[in-house]
Amino acid sequence: MLTRILGIIGGGQLGMMLTEAAKKMPEHISDVIVLDPTRNCPASKVGAKQIVADFSDKQAIVELSLQTDIITYEIESGNADVLQSIKNTIPINPDPETLRIIQDKFLQKKFLSENYIPVTDFDSVTSISDIKEKAISFGYPLMLKLRRDAYDGRGNYLIKSHNNIKEGYDKFTGKSIMIEKNVDFIKEVSVIASRNTKGEIAIYPTVENIHEESILRMTIAPARISKQASNEAEQIAKKVMEVFHGAGVFGIEMFVTKDDRVLINEIAPRVHNSGHHTLQSSQTSQFEQHLRAILGVKLGKTDLLHYAVMCNILGPKDQSGKCKPVSMKQTDGVYLKWYQKEEVKPLRKMGHFNVIDIQDTRDIEGLISKAEEIQHSIKFTMET
Repeated sequence: MLTRILGIIGGGQLGMMLTEAAKKMPEHISDVIVLDPTRNCPASKVGAKQIVADFSDKQAIVELSLQTDIITYEIESGNADVLQSIKNTIPINPDPETLRIIQDKFLQKKFLSENYIPVTDFDSVTSISDIKEKAISFGYPLMLKLRRDAYDGRGNYLIKSHNNIKEGYDKFTGKSIMIEKNVDFIKEVSVIASRNTKGEIAIYPTVENIHEESILRMTIAPARISKQASNEAEQIAKKVMEVFHGAGVFGIEMFVTKDDRVLINEIAPRVHNSGHHTLQSSQTSQFEQHLRAILGVKLGKTDLLHYAVMCNILGPKDQSGKCKPVSMKQTDGVYLKWYQKEEVKPLRKMGHFNVIDIQDTRDIEGLISKAEEIQHSIKFTMET
């Protein structure tokens, strides 16, 4: 059977877990090479070779294409134009055109709207007067967003009234911005969806996400929402996979409103933080599924075998520097994944743990309580 060398743009924790999944598929993948600017990145710690360069470095991307047989990415910061220029010489998935659209949040929303996929009202803005004009029709509060190069809420600013329009506008001086009508939501949810190169689509059950300071803290599988809303979210995810080009796993973030409607917030054309629970809760992890998708292999099963809660382990707000791996009391149904990053930084994602309902009690509130207890017990020890 033909084996291929896999190239990944990005070697962080997602690249690390993709590499680990690839090592379990020797019949399809013989080696992994990642492109990442951080020397000794997490993926390199689990057996990936590394090209040390910026994600958008044209020469480095071309070099990656010369050393590999297939390219994917675990971060949206790759150079879509360069990838577009080489896609006829090497398979690249998801498609560079999909990456180009999703990299720009305004183009992303525009594309979704044009394909009749539900999103909140939005528009691009270039001046304070533009924002004031949109406020008349959208009402307050408004969400001001960077169109590009923002994640974990770092490119968002909530305009609560006309009094802080200028402050929000000045925060993003010189950058492309857009504005959205604020969504009065009751839950933030997401769906991990996949499509392989042959057009087969598979959807994981809808999960619930809890954020603090715009950073994902906890994912609850399944989401505590109505069956109707869950089904709608999964149907929307299926439509997304049908309209975007290319293969792979997408993380599709959505809002559930008070009247049980579902609106897309943002899309990530890659494996996603809210899919980490699949490492233990599902027969096929999102990482294996992504590789199956881009290789054109039949997709794996996506049923939720066990209820699960995933918690991110974030760096303390008041500490930075080298730290020892966190320790955790090993109990049945608790699985720790440490990302082996060289340094801890405030609110940096250093690892995660999954709490799995291995007894199948379906007591989701009990799982949440157990996860919160574990989360509060985690201590960071800095190296001296």
